[in-house]
Amino acid sequence: MRLRTQLLATLLLASPLVHAQSSVLIYGRMDGGVQYINHVTTGTGITASSWSAEGGDWGTSMLGFKGNEDLGGGLNAIFTLETGLQIQNGTTSGGRLFSRRAFTGLKSDEWGTVQAGRNLFIDSDGVWEFDPMVQQAFSTASLVRGRNWQQSSNNLEYHSPVIAGFDVQTQFAFGNQANGFNNGAPGEFGRSDGVMLSYHSTLFDLRGIYDELRDNNGQMTSIFTSSREFFVGANVHFDAIKIQGGYTHLAAPDTPVGLADSANYYWLGATYNLTTAWAMTGAGFYVNVGDGGGDAQHDPSGHATMYTLGTTYNFTKRTFLYGTVAFVDNSKQANFSLLANPREGTGSTSPLQGESQTGAYVGIMHLF
Repeated sequence: MRLRTQLLATLLLASPLVHAQSSVLIYGRMDGGVQYINHVTTGTGITASSWSAEGGDWGTSMLGFKGNEDLGGGLNAIFTLETGLQIQNGTTSGGRLFSRRAFTGLKSDEWGTVQAGRNLFIDSDGVWEFDPMVQQAFSTASLVRGRNWQQSSNNLEYHSPVIAGFDVQTQFAFGNQANGFNNGAPGEFGRSDGVMLSYHSTLFDLRGIYDELRDNNGQMTSIFTSSREFFVGANVHFDAIKIQGGYTHLAAPDTPVGLADSANYYWLGATYNLTTAWAMTGAGFYVNVGDGGGDAQHDPSGHATMYTLGTTYNFTKRTFLYGTVAFVDNSKQANFSLLANPREGTGSTSPLQGESQTGAYVGIMHLF
């Protein structure tokens, strides 16, 4: 009897291990090519053309690990570790070991997913699906200076299951500072949060997002770096054509008096699959910055229009060639670049105020 009891106890303890199934997936992609941009400001009143080898023009090169353990009853433990890579010099994005995603959580088929850790900010995760250029280097991110492709740390997130085509995602990022609940560490965002509602069907997709991205002082002081966002987007699917459009309103209520504190942003584009391997995409993007002045960090009142034309050719499901050309037309005070970078200073490719800019890139993408 004692032996039988011990055997039963051993089987009960071991049974979760017997039924649980674990898996770890290594994945990633590598993107490399050549880029050209003209009218890049190199000094006071001086511009020049730029030729460069680039990694990530079509999409960020990355390396990631995904883990899943079946806990039974439709419940799974999950984790993701993912870092951006710059293949031209072998570095990781921003010098972080896992720059894009580093989270763990629980996923339920019935109740949804709860996760904690670093992740793409909610609008970055949500806007790209409605961007005709899928957030390439010349894309929806360009005329908002990268506002919609940030990452945030210290996140708590919830993703609902899909019910009748609808699902909800929420994200809350703690600032983790004792000197102010909304504050963040130097070089990091402060408390930031958002909610996203999506609907998917075979004919069309709809999405709405509201989010707040704060600076490390806990304020929203710049429409393109720390602000409040309202976004709506739509995709319409036909046999060989997909039409995509979106609208974003940005507002920064803590902007210093006299500087522009709002912007409206619109885009529309379409992708046509000429064959199963070859696709063409064309899109137009327009931003209008509200009344107010500007400085080195703040764009003044003005507007800009960007036009893009791109193509991809798939050798296989994992490897394709790409090419994109683009043109941005700035109003008298605007100096938006084709690339999503700061208005002035290190890393900026902005032209002079009122000057247009033309650019192109070609490359290869391999997924694994």
